[in-house]
Order: sequence, then C-alpha cells, then structure tokens
Amino acid sequence: MITPLERGAVAALTSRLDQFGDPADPNTLLSLLRTLYAVGRDDLPLGRVFEGHVDALQIVLRYGRAEQVEAAHDAARRGGVFGVWNADQPGEPLQLDDGRLFGAKAFASGAGVLTHAIVSVDADSGRQLILLDLAETPPEIDRSWWRVTGMQRSETHVVRWNDQRPGAAAMLGRPGDYVREPWFSGGAIRFAAVQAGGIAGVVDRVRDHLVATGRAEDPHQAGRLAELYLAAQAAADSVARAAGVWSVDDTATTIAHVAAARAAVYAAGERVLTLAQGAVGVGAMFVDHPLASTLTDLSTYLRQPAPDAARMRVGAGVATATLVPSL
Repeated sequence: MITPLERGAVAALTSRLDQFGDPADPNTLLSLLRTLYAVGRDDLPLGRVFEGHVDALQIVLRYGRAEQVEAAHDAARRGGVFGVWNADQPGEPLQLDDGRLFGAKAFASGAGVLTHAIVSVDADSGRQLILLDLAETPPEIDRSWWRVTGMQRSETHVVRWNDQRPGAAAMLGRPGDYVREPWFSGGAIRFAAVQAGGIAGVVDRVRDHLVATGRAEDPHQAGRLAELYLAAQAAADSVARAAGVWSVDDTATTIAHVAAARAAVYAAGERVLTLAQGAVGVGAMFVDHPLASTLTDLSTYLRQPAPDAARMRVGAGVATATLVPSL
C-alpha cells in the first residue's frame, strides 16, 4: 500500500534546519546535507519534497525583500511547506500577461502538499521568479500525468493557472536571479545528498532482509553486501567532498565538484540497484516488500534531472584540470 505524503511530515522537518538561508561555510553546508541524506535514506519521496522546501526557503532569503523573508520564515515555522516549480509544461508555458498568470508547470513536486510555491515566468530581461501563496492563488492540479513506476508519493503533477493575479508584491528578486551561479548548478548538491541517502536506504533494507532470512553469511551474499557498502559510501563521500570546496568565490570549482558528486551518486545508484535485486531476488519485486518501493523510487529519482549533462561537466572539468584526482 502506498501511503500519501502528508504536509505535516514535510513541515515537521523544518525544526531540523539550523537556518533557512544559504549555509555560510562548508561545515554548515555539510550539516544541512546530512539532514537531507537522513531523510532520503528513510523516505525518498519525502526527501525530494523536503529538498524543494529547503531550496525555496534559500531562494527567498537570498533574493527576497525584507517583508518576503519575514513572511516566509513565519509561514515555515507555522507548518507551511514551500517548493520550486520551474519546468514549463511543453506547449503551454506559464506566462504573466498584464499581471495575470496563464499556463502550466510540469514536474511540480508536492502539488497539493505545498502551501507556497516559487514559480518562474519569462520576462524581457530574464526568468522572473514569483512567490505564490497557494491558498490565495491556487492552481488546478492535473494528477493524471504522473503515471510512473517510482516516486508516486512525491505528488509530482502538472499545475495550471488561468487568469489569476498574484499581485506585484509576489515578484521575487530580479529577472535572471534563479539561474545565477554557483547557486543554480551548485545547488544540485542538495538533491545529490537525498539520492545518496536513498542509496544507503537500499543497503539498509538488503542487509535487514539477508540477516532476517539467515543468508547474510553466504559467501556470495557477503560479497554483495561488501559491494553495496562500497558503492553507498562512495556516493556519500563524493557529496561530502563537493561540500568541502563549495564556495561562491570559485564558481568553476564548485560547479565541477557538484557535477562530479552527481555523477558518482548516479553510478553508485545504478550499481546498488543491480546488486540489491541480485541479493534479494524476486522477493524484492513484491509490492509489500520494504525494498520494492525503494528500488523504483531510487531508479526514478536518479534520472532527474539530466544526469548526462552532469557527466559532461565532469569531463570538461577534467580537461581544464579543475578536477584532478587527489587524496
């Protein structure tokens, strides 16, 4: 049985945030990433929505006016759940026409769960962010689109607006702020941490299954457990390494190392998915097995967004010696 994702589950995690804004140093960043990792390890769909909540709050504090920052802080402390919906639905991109919203966003994670969403529209001088209170500017939610084998509980749907006015006070930052670096590409370190946590969650569930069934000491299974650990730890280590060099003062290094972390997490995830299914066998395919949803969730989440683009960035970083193997 797939349990629904509840707003309270996301909101409760806010108390685990030391701050809402951008981490000021590598240690603070690593602390945040460990929280995201832990949530992903337990529940990947929840981790995905919580990561969007963190992203949205960081964007508000980075670019928002004082009154927007204060309102977002208060709303989050009262149980509000934030997110970022940037991907336009093909053929009907979200537009702001004469102060009114028309169009749709796809891949809108947390639709029906969020209380506030940051959306983007094209403006003459760049992509403009708009902070919406969804109680005041509610979208129509199309739940027929999200027909996937994994991450169903992330409530990732198509949302539409038709002639709704967000108000001038909802404008967030300046055109082009959303894609400013290193926050745009470098911010991917957050969902890499969630994915790495999901990989660790697979290892946890395989281990528990093999111990419970008395198969952990089988030499073939012991070998698989060793490989599972090594892959999961490599994923976690890659995220920690990227966090250690993350800096607004060195965009090229930050983006290259985050891309490397993404690529390492992807490779580790693919390996873990294969090992887990080999270790547990067809039992992992039964819908009520603890591994079933974890495997499909991880398989789906690893492919978002554009893992090949991250790998290309790694290659470019190696070519320029921005990325050099070291100990």
